[in-house]
Amino acid sequence: MGFGNLTDVVKNLLIINVIMFLGGGELMEMLGSSRDMLALQYHPTYFEPYQVITHMFMHADLTHLFFNMFALFMFGPILETTWGSKRFFIYYFFTAFGALALHTLVSYLMHGSFQEMGGVLGASGAVFGLLLGFGVYYPNNVIQLLIPPIPIKAKYFVMIYAALELYLGLNYSDGVAHFAHLGGALFGLIMIWGWRMQGKH
Repeated sequence: MGFGNLTDVVKNLLIINVIMFLGGGELMEMLGSSRDMLALQYHPTYFEPYQVITHMFMHADLTHLFFNMFALFMFGPILETTWGSKRFFIYYFFTAFGALALHTLVSYLMHGSFQEMGGVLGASGAVFGLLLGFGVYYPNNVIQLLIPPIPIKAKYFVMIYAALELYLGLNYSDGVAHFAHLGGALFGLIMIWGWRMQGKH
């Protein structure tokens, strides 16, 4: 799929994420702050309300940005075409905020204090929501993985990936927001269930 074939919401999300990655740090420096202030900071001293939005458009490094945008590029257009732009937009941000909610809850329960919680950034929660949506609507479509380079049906990939995220989240402190990923999938499932209860497909 060429860039010109991208759906509208996906195209704009890609552009905003890239612009924020390339220019966000410079913008904050111009304002006398640092790139970290665009991530969500839980410590009361560093928290700013705008971080609730900006954190989902920021990425730690080029690799983080690439894999999230690659997944958005791969799964976003077909879901936007299936649902329409409005529903896709609502779904994307519902899963992004759902990812943040679950990550915040679990982190608080683990640390017992907002002061002890590290910052969070990235589109991974929403991207995992897209992956869940693709797995629900196109369960038998085959995904060609990059690492390892093997084909696998979408429904199995989603289940394996979710199980791995749960295992890692419960057993390792590796700096990755595993419960944000699970939150994106959980809230994606909730929204799809809600749509189907309303007779939407």
